[in-house]
Amino acid sequence: MPNIQGFSLLSKQRVLAIAKVFLIFTSMHHQSPIIRVEQLGISFGPSPAERALYPISFALDAGKTLAIVGESGSGKSLSALALMALLPHGAIPSGTLYFKGKAYNNTNASALRGQQISMIFQEPMSALNPVMRIGKQITESIILHQKLGSAAAEKLCLQWLSEMALPEPEQCFHKYPHQLSGGQKQRVLIAMAMCNHPSLLIADEPTTALDVSIQAEIIALLKQLQAKHGMALIFITHDLTLAAHIADDLLVLQAGKLMEYGPAELLFNAPQSNYTKALIACKPKATNKGRVLPQLSDYQNNTLPQRPKLATPNIAQDAIVEVNKLSVTYPLKHSFAAKPYAFFNALNEVSFTLHRGETLGIIGESGSGKSTLARALMGLLPNFSGEVKLHNTLIHYKDPKQVNKFRRAVQLIFQDPISSLNPRLSIGQTLAEPMLVHGLFKKSEVEEQCLKLLALVQLPPDAMQRYPHQFSGGQRQRIGIARALAMQPEIIILDESLSALDVSVQAVLLNLLKALQEQLHLSYLFISHDLSIVYYMSDRIMVLQKGKVIEFEDATTLF
Repeated sequence: MPNIQGFSLLSKQRVLAIAKVFLIFTSMHHQSPIIRVEQLGISFGPSPAERALYPISFALDAGKTLAIVGESGSGKSLSALALMALLPHGAIPSGTLYFKGKAYNNTNASALRGQQISMIFQEPMSALNPVMRIGKQITESIILHQKLGSAAAEKLCLQWLSEMALPEPEQCFHKYPHQLSGGQKQRVLIAMAMCNHPSLLIADEPTTALDVSIQAEIIALLKQLQAKHGMALIFITHDLTLAAHIADDLLVLQAGKLMEYGPAELLFNAPQSNYTKALIACKPKATNKGRVLPQLSDYQNNTLPQRPKLATPNIAQDAIVEVNKLSVTYPLKHSFAAKPYAFFNALNEVSFTLHRGETLGIIGESGSGKSTLARALMGLLPNFSGEVKLHNTLIHYKDPKQVNKFRRAVQLIFQDPISSLNPRLSIGQTLAEPMLVHGLFKKSEVEEQCLKLLALVQLPPDAMQRYPHQFSGGQRQRIGIARALAMQPEIIILDESLSALDVSVQAVLLNLLKALQEQLHLSYLFISHDLSIVYYMSDRIMVLQKGKVIEFEDATTLF
């Protein structure tokens, strides 16, 4: 017979232990969360195709961070705008939102917005008023929500600018947005969002286009402010690795549907959804170098994708381009009032060679001279010195014939595809224009060549008749690559061309660039602030700082 007394004692111990755990858990959660979302959905019409966000639910406590992760079009930013009651015209929300236990909606959200719930928008230049000084924009928010006078509001504004570690806060107070760097503008947006001590801060892709060093500073600043003020933080990003690093919980969206929701460490280390696995795998890692990157489509089945090895780069010994002591200088403001004149060296005697079939990576922070180097090589800057040789022939940039020949051999793909494509030209016209201007083909042959280019970058033939606004960011970047290939170049310069794209789209384009390089024996000058992408792509890497080359090594040796 079983020992009834012993069993009874064991049961009591178990009950006491369970009760103790329950009391600890309830004591931690006796207060209602800062924000609670129940079955939030967003649609733009009655049909399923017009649904932008299927119902999702989550909650967030004070002092905690929730990261919302997904690709472009997954519903991340729309979810944030719904919490702010700032959905665009035509959007129809459903579900219930609770802030500190009380339901709110469009009619009563104005009392919360800006004071209790604040948001850092994705693009600082478009979020800041270009014709208003920085101090005016911040004090306007302080006066509105805290009912302070102008003098007290200005004093508080300067305190926040100082807390954001902005250099010379008094000068920053009187500057316009265009006079600040990208990282500085992002800090101004954080000051605007934090100046009224919100309980909930929503950060929508606050570090996407920033250098890794500035990105680390912004993340550290947000976490410091969160710890100091005890606020809840919703961090929206397409980078799952970054999200897992800073968040307590992760919420993964795909095409408006909830894929996973739970503790960040658990979801990152043991993801259940194939989509989450793909987001983790698509970002280049050290182990991926020399192999085809896994793509989102590879994870549609439950089997892990094969990662075949890339062909060994066939790098020629002779250099296509030789650059010797390339320098770019700008006169400082008011420098001509005194002698000797003062100049700023944006690029200081940079020298390198680029071989056929090679990828030369260029990394550095904002202001290091990366984009200046690309534009100087293309002859787009008037004030530079030094020598540039193409096939051992010195290029004279004042000679139009030589410049045209050089630009046929060397093509530049810009960072922002939508601003570099003419919105009034169809894709067919965009691809045909350079071929016709340079007389590469007859008019009767151009359409066939355009179709070949679209096939090379894996776009359908009907893209010929469509316009840039009808494509996604990744597709527009493919069009930019196709336009560069239209000139049959030997070298392509990619200036931060993949920086603002989703990791899954980056993987597709990186694989495409590698395939095109092998097929057409292209050389790349690959400029980026993302170290993992530069390492994956490059054979050699040049590091710039303040216009100078501080390291130049084989990629594997350098990393």
